[in-house]
This record gives sequence, C-alpha cells and structure tokens, in this order.
Amino acid sequence: MAIRIKARGGESTEQLLRRFKKLCEKEGLTKEVKKRAHFEKPSERRRRDQRKSLNRMRAITMGIPPKGPRGERDSVGGGREGGSSSGGRGGPRGGSRGGGGPRGGGGGPRY
Repeated sequence: MAIRIKARGGESTEQLLRRFKKLCEKEGLTKEVKKRAHFEKPSERRRRDQRKSLNRMRAITMGIPPKGPRGERDSVGGGREGGSSSGGRGGPRGGSRGGGGPRGGGGGPRY
C-alpha cells in the first residue's frame, strides 16, 4: 500500500502535506497506525469485535441505517437531533468542567 504524491505546479508544501494526509486517511493508514500504537491482547480484540457485532445487530433490529465506511449514518439534514443550549459541549449533566467532588478534585485544572 504505497502512497505516492507528485507536487503540482505552484503547489505549496502545506497544500502537498494536506493532500498527503487526506490520502493516508482515505487509505485507512492513520486508523491502522493508531490501532497498532499499543498491543491489544487477543481476548481484548475478540471482546471488541463481539461488541461491534452486537451494536451492528442492535442497529439492524431497531431499523437504524448502517454506518458507512467513515462511521457516519445515512441521514437527511445531518447534525445532531434535538440540539442543546450548551452549544454542543458537555454531556447529560450540562457542560460544566469543574471537579465537583467532596475534595474538589477532578483530575485537572478547574475552569
């Protein structure tokens, strides 16, 4: 899976690099590199594959369209449904980033 790129006339190095990165992403090379960054035990791989298969079967039985090769579903309109007033930040509890525990921890800086 060799990726070759020739510089076009008048193309800057930034544009060339951007084109190269897009090709690597399209070929699945970056995904493969990230996957192989750490060793995955065979039992973990089996567990991940089973979880992926289970999610796929749930989606089929619930009538949800399958994900495409890039992980997106075929839907009209795009974007999230329902929307949130927090501008897309945070989870089910709002969007605050504080520690909140009895000691005020949280593992990071408080904002």
